[in-house]
Amino acid sequence: MLIEQPPLLYRLLFPEAAWRINKRGRKIVYLTFDDGPIPETTPWVLDLLDREGIKATFFMVGDNVKRNPELFEEIKRRGHSYGNHTMHHRQGFKTRSKTYLRDILEADDLIESSLFRPPHGLMRWGQAYVIKKHYNIVMYDLVTRDYSKKLTPEQVLQNVKRYARPGSIIVFHDSLKAWPNMHKALPEAIRWLKSQGYEFCPLEM
Repeated sequence: MLIEQPPLLYRLLFPEAAWRINKRGRKIVYLTFDDGPIPETTPWVLDLLDREGIKATFFMVGDNVKRNPELFEEIKRRGHSYGNHTMHHRQGFKTRSKTYLRDILEADDLIESSLFRPPHGLMRWGQAYVIKKHYNIVMYDLVTRDYSKKLTPEQVLQNVKRYARPGSIIVFHDSLKAWPNMHKALPEAIRWLKSQGYEFCPLEM
């Protein structure tokens, strides 16, 4: 649970970040995708979202946007929101702050979004202090762990069933690492969430 649903103590370290957006009287979830866009997975995700009538939010790695600008334009054309996920998927804890912040700005030249999500959900407090002056920091209420080789698609789906709640910001990954689990678990997760009466909304940019 410490991974799938971050504990209150960790959320309190970054109170300025969005972890969950609960709107009273409405069962809304916010489906998000990290680490793309890449041609092997992102088009499939976009087509699935179209079929299901869902708008989501893509947190994109600048280097992938640079290599696949047409996919970035397709995400925008289909009406999804999008955010900055650094240029090279750097982890804040392992990167000097100047380098980390420079990496974010480099990605911003390509992505131009007010939304930012730190890779792995990890950054230093001092980094967050600077970032929040320029971006809306978006964390998550539920990490599906679709990237884990230790989990099966069914276990990823069970994470959604166990931890999803009104206002949850849910993380899947449109990455090669997540593909074996994601492409099986995501359609089932969407169907289950709909059966439970949930609406899907993109995050506001």
